[in-house]
Amino acid sequence: MDKTAAEAESLLLHMGGLAERMIDGSIRILTERRQDVMAEIVAQEAEVNELHRKIDELCLKILSRGRPGAEDVRLFMACVKVNSDIERVADHAVNIAQSGAIIAKHPHPHIKLSDIVRMAELAQTMLKGGLEAFAKRDGELARFVMSQDDEEDRMKRAAFEELMGIMRTNSALIQNALGLILVSRNLERIADHATNIAKEAAFLASCAKRRRAQGALAAAA
Repeated sequence: MDKTAAEAESLLLHMGGLAERMIDGSIRILTERRQDVMAEIVAQEAEVNELHRKIDELCLKILSRGRPGAEDVRLFMACVKVNSDIERVADHAVNIAQSGAIIAKHPHPHIKLSDIVRMAELAQTMLKGGLEAFAKRDGELARFVMSQDDEEDRMKRAAFEELMGIMRTNSALIQNALGLILVSRNLERIADHATNIAKEAAFLASCAKRRRAQGALAAAA
């Protein structure tokens, strides 16, 4: 991997780490009523947006080389897709923070947050795993991350049904319940983006495996 590609990948992983912290902060706003964390999330979003722009420029630089090789093109495609997914994860984290800030101002003991917290923990785990699989070209880890998406979908459906039931029985809780439905949808989308990142990791891992196999055959010939 040359210097430009290595820089792009390093920035991607840094950007992914920022997105992970944004998810964590957004949930703290909801569960701990930490309104002060919002300023951190706004600053982190600005950094993510700047990284997104810079990574796109580096990816275009890779592709603009005279007659780029197949490996360059594969890496370009993967970096562009992962860059977009991470940027969207950050957007969803901001949405969660905004909804959480409203809910935290008017908490209600009859609305539990444990299901949302579990969804957030799984989404964070998936994002972390997807980024690790991308960095290490680990196909097995990538496939494991992809397999977790169904569980996130199941938890989102269960949370939606419970919150709809709450709204039907207690009109005073409608605003908070609607806010939590929005939070659950954003967490589900984060899991979807983590799955997309894992798919790109699996693709790069399969390419690396194929190159190793071809190298072994050539050496044996």
